[in-house]
Amino acid sequence: MKHLVLTILLLVSASAATLAQSGRKAQTTMKKYTRVPAGYLMVLRQGDSILNEIEALAQAEKIPSATFNGMGFVNITFGFFDFKTRQYDPKEFRDVELASMQGTIAWQKGKVSLHAHGVVTDKSFQAYGGHILKGAVGTGSVEILVTVHDQRLERVFEDALGANVLSLEGTK
Repeated sequence: MKHLVLTILLLVSASAATLAQSGRKAQTTMKKYTRVPAGYLMVLRQGDSILNEIEALAQAEKIPSATFNGMGFVNITFGFFDFKTRQYDPKEFRDVELASMQGTIAWQKGKVSLHAHGVVTDKSFQAYGGHILKGAVGTGSVEILVTVHDQRLERVFEDALGANVLSLEGTK
């Protein structure tokens, strides 16, 4: 009898592990974006890196430039740019709702260059915001609309500001 119970427990454990693994596999192979008239609609899920996924989309689809906005549940790090040190002062927020995110996609030295800001709220409805240094989807999802523009835009470093700035030189 003990052997039968032990065998059943092992089979149940193996089945549960297989189901959990196939569920994780399904999540990683889920479609993350689709083409829409304005550009692309993205739906990211728990653990996805928001900026990395937007960058991957821009590279894969060869987006010349774009603006994006989004909302959802996140763990996020904002930065406040200190012009004296020319560095970001970071602050992390966990398990918050991304009430608003907006940004631009451009290129710099042959690579995708993102600039994103956002506002999050906590369970007491306190709001925080700033330049997004990094962010990952928390519980739930994040929905992002990427509106594609017809011209390639470049970001250039401006010494006077000590920062990268979207350049309109060469545009129509």
